[in-house]
Amino acid sequence: MSIDDKFFKKRQQIPDQTIVRTPYGGRLVVTMPHGNNIVVHFKDKELIRHKKRWSQIMYLYYLLGYKLMTKYYSSWTRGDDEKELKEMVQREKHNTYLLALDGDTDFQPGAVMLLIDRMKMYPRVGAVCGRIHPTGSGPAVWFQKFEYAVSHWLQKTAEHVFGCVLCSPGCFSLFRAAALMDDNVMKRYSTKSMEASHYIQYDQGEDRWLCTLLLKQGWRVEYNAASDAYTNAPESFKELYNQRRRWGPSTMANIVDLLGATNLISKRNPSMSRAFMLYQLFGIMSGTLAPATICLLLAGGFSLIFGIDSASALIIAVIPPAIYLGLCFHLKSDTQIAIAAIMSIIYAFLMLVVTMTIVASMVDNLVSPSNIFVICMAIIYIVTAIMHPQEFNLIFYGLLYIICVPSAYLLLTIYSMVNMNNVSWGTRETKPVGGTAPPAANVPQTKAQKAKSTFHRLFSWARCCCKKSSERSHDERVMRSQETMIPSQPEPLPQNTIVEDISISEAEQRQVATVFDNPVQSWVTQLQNVSDDMRLQENSLDQEEVEFWKELQEKYLKPLADDKEKQKKIANDLRELRNKISFAFFIVNAFWLVATFTLQVFNDIFAIRIPEVNINLERTGETINIDPIGLMFILGFALSVLLQFFGMLYHRICTLIHYVAFTDTEPREKKPEEEQHLYTQDKKKDIQTSSADSTYGSQQDSDTDESDDDDVLYMRQSTETLV
Repeated sequence: MSIDDKFFKKRQQIPDQTIVRTPYGGRLVVTMPHGNNIVVHFKDKELIRHKKRWSQIMYLYYLLGYKLMTKYYSSWTRGDDEKELKEMVQREKHNTYLLALDGDTDFQPGAVMLLIDRMKMYPRVGAVCGRIHPTGSGPAVWFQKFEYAVSHWLQKTAEHVFGCVLCSPGCFSLFRAAALMDDNVMKRYSTKSMEASHYIQYDQGEDRWLCTLLLKQGWRVEYNAASDAYTNAPESFKELYNQRRRWGPSTMANIVDLLGATNLISKRNPSMSRAFMLYQLFGIMSGTLAPATICLLLAGGFSLIFGIDSASALIIAVIPPAIYLGLCFHLKSDTQIAIAAIMSIIYAFLMLVVTMTIVASMVDNLVSPSNIFVICMAIIYIVTAIMHPQEFNLIFYGLLYIICVPSAYLLLTIYSMVNMNNVSWGTRETKPVGGTAPPAANVPQTKAQKAKSTFHRLFSWARCCCKKSSERSHDERVMRSQETMIPSQPEPLPQNTIVEDISISEAEQRQVATVFDNPVQSWVTQLQNVSDDMRLQENSLDQEEVEFWKELQEKYLKPLADDKEKQKKIANDLRELRNKISFAFFIVNAFWLVATFTLQVFNDIFAIRIPEVNINLERTGETINIDPIGLMFILGFALSVLLQFFGMLYHRICTLIHYVAFTDTEPREKKPEEEQHLYTQDKKKDIQTSSADSTYGSQQDSDTDESDDDDVLYMRQSTETLV
C-alpha cells in the first residue's frame, strides 16, 4: 500500500457514532478525530410541533436554556456567592454566540471570525449579518444577483450607518446569547399564532421578526460587508414569486410594527433615532406606491414610443395590471404565476425599447431634468460598483434588472397582496417527475426498515468516499438489492422546505411516522448492517436532560390539536385581512394615479415650468412642464439614494479599517508537518511520520482546550444540526 493510499484511508475513515433516543425523536452524535462532536437532531413531528419557527425555538431553548446554563445549576444548589455567580452567568451569556445557517450556505471560517470580531468590539450588538451572494444559474438568479448587490451596497449599509439593520437573514447571521435571552425576545418569539396577522408577521419571515424583537429591546443589529456567504437562490420564476410572496407582507408587517412603536424604540434603542424612523417611513411609502409608480413609468414609455398624450398613455398603462388584479382574485396560484410570466416577458420587451429610446433622446436633449436624473443615478450606481471591485461584474446584470422592473414591482406586488392569506411555505417543494409512478407510501414497513432507510441515505456519501472503485461496485450491487427489499420512500424535501397550509390539518401535514419507537428488533443492529465501516453504539440521555425536554415540550412544543373549527376561522380571518389590506393598498395607488392623471389633464394650470437649455447651457426659448407630484417623488427618491450613497462611502471606509485590522492579527494557517512528510518522505520514514501524527494530535487537543477559554459555545465543542 502506498503512502498516499494510507494517508487518504486515514483521513477519510468514518468516525464512531452514537445514536440516542430522545423525547423529541432521536440524536446522532459523531465524534471527530480530535474530540469535537457533530450532533444531528432528528425531530419527530408526532412529538414536536412542526413548522420552521418552532424548530428554532426548540433548538434555542436547548442551547441557551440547557447547555449554557446547566454548568451553573450545581453552583446555585451549593449556595456559592450569588453576586459573583450572577456576574459569571452574565459574562458567559454575553460571550456566547450562535451561528444561524441554511443547509445550503457556503462560507469560509474567516467570514465567521469577522462576525465574532464585530460582536467582541461592540457589546450592544445583538446580531450581525454578512454579505449574502445568491448562487445558481438562469435569468431568475441573474436578476437576484444584481438585486442582492444593490440591496447590500446601498440599503443595508444605509441602515447600518444611520440606524440599525432591520433584518439579519437566517441564512448567515451571528446572534449573541444575551440578546436572545433578554426580556421579551425569546418569550415573545415563542408566542403561538392566534390571530391572522400573527401568521404573516411571525411565521412568514421569522428572521425579520426576531430582529424586530431585538431592536425593540434596545439591541443593535449590524452588517459586515467583508464577511461573505453563498446560498442557493430560486432558479425558477414560480419559486421566486412564491418566495417573495412570503417576504413582501412579512417585511411590511414588521416595519409597520416598528413604526408604530417609534416613541418606545427611540428611547430604548440609542441607534434608532426619529430621523431614522422617518427614513423608514419614506421607504415603506415608496414601496406602497411602487405599482402606481411603475404604471407612470410605463405610461411615459408609451407616450415616448407611440407619440400619444400623457393622459391616454396612462390609461393604456393601467388597464393590463388592473385586469391581472381582478384575475388574481378568481384564479389559482399557479395560473396567476403563469399569467405573470407571460406579462413579464411582454413588459421586458417594452422596457428594453423604452430604455433604448431614452438613451437615444439624451443625444438630442442631454440637459432636460429627466435625463439629468437618469444620468446621475447611473453615475451613482457605477461608482458604487467601483467601490466594490470584487463584485463589479454584477453591474452587468443591471440591464436585466431594469427590464424586469415591471415584473418585480408591479406584477409581483399584486400577486403578493392578493395571496397574503396563503401562509404555505411555497418554495423548494419537490414533486414526482411527470410519467413516473407515485411512491408506494401505503406499503407497510417496520420501524427498523424506516430507520435503516433514513440513515442509509445519510451515510451514503461517506461510504462512497471510503471505498475503492472495486468495493464501490460491490456496494452498488448491495444497495440495489437492499432497495428491492425495502419499499421505496418519498425523497426528503430540500432545505428550507416546510409545506404548511392553514387549510390542511396538522395531522395531515405530519407525513413521516416516528422512527425512534422501540421496534421488535433493535434498530441499532439493523443500522449496523448499512456499512461495515460504521461502528454504531446506542446511548441514552441522563434523567436531567429528559426532564428538560419533557417540560419544554409541554410548555412550548406540544403538537397543536386538530381543531377544524379554529382552522376554518383562521382561514376566514386571513381572507378578511387580505381583503382589507389589499383594498387600502390599491386604493392608495389609485388615488396617486388619479392625482397624477388630473395634473396631466390640467397641465397648463398646475405644471411647474422650467426654461429649456441646450447642451451649451443656452436657453432655447421653450419651457419644460413638470407636474408637482412627479417632481416631489423624484426629489424624494434622489435624496434617499444620495443618503444611501454617502452611507455606503462611510461604511466602505469602516469595512476597510476593520478588515485590515483583522488581517494583521489573524494567525496564519500552517500546513501540518506530517502532510509534508507523507508526500515527500519514502516508506522508510513512515515510522517518523506516525510519530509526527501523534505529536500533531496532541497539539490539536491542546489547541482545542485553549479554545475553550474563548467563551464561544457554539463554535468550540460541537456542531449541531436539526433535521
